Amino acid sequence: MKDAFGTPQSLLVLGGTSEIGLATARRLVARRTRTVWLAGRPSPDLEKAAAALRDMGADVRTVAFDALDPESHEESLGKIFTEGDIDMVLLAFGILGDQARDEDEPLSAVRVAQTNYTGAVSAGLVCARALQSQGHGSLVVLSSVAGERARRSNFIYGSSKAGLDAFSQGLGDALHGTGVHVMVVRPGFVRSKMTAGLEEAPMATTPDAVAEAIETGLRRRSETVWVPGALRVVMSALRHAPRPLFRRLPV
Repeated sequence: MKDAFGTPQSLLVLGGTSEIGLATARRLVARRTRTVWLAGRPSPDLEKAAAALRDMGADVRTVAFDALDPESHEESLGKIFTEGDIDMVLLAFGILGDQARDEDEPLSAVRVAQTNYTGAVSAGLVCARALQSQGHGSLVVLSSVAGERARRSNFIYGSSKAGLDAFSQGLGDALHGTGVHVMVVRPGFVRSKMTAGLEEAPMATTPDAVAEAIETGLRRRSETVWVPGALRVVMSALRHAPRPLFRRLPV
């Protein structure tokens, strides 16, 4: 169960090598989180991440998880909840893709959609059902401002995040009153390995800043979190901009 300060004592990170996911885990472990599950494809990086959290004093376990294999999600994620209650699930996996390549290679575009949307729908539903069965917990979903309105520069990635965002909001409505809290996090450009080499967008942020916003959102039981917060206003303006004007904007 969460402690009196709203800090989860147990955490499951879907996307166990995600920089935002690990920044969040470090922040929570530095508070009162003591049990951490890192779910991801088996790799030296996954084990290294687990070892680093163990050095901070957490009980950390890894589990094989592949977003592109939804048929395995019931078993791989279900067994985690049989080990004990999970206070917070952080859905942190996703790929950016390469817009130019993905337009030329439809199968690459499909992989982006399957990872960011289809895989997330499957994993999200499995975890939501388990959280509902235990009667408490938070499901935190990493969306993106890219999902607010499709842009020419990244509409394949953006459309996958738009689907994830809509799904997560609907799931939150479906779980309202069950004891399960769903929070959608919409970061802007995050300085990370995933965005290395890309031109930095205005109001860029960091994994640590997103982690701080997640912790604050959990404490407030927010349903939507923007990182940084000023993006809420910016994206509202972009969302309502007339299409002829929107097409001329350098976005």
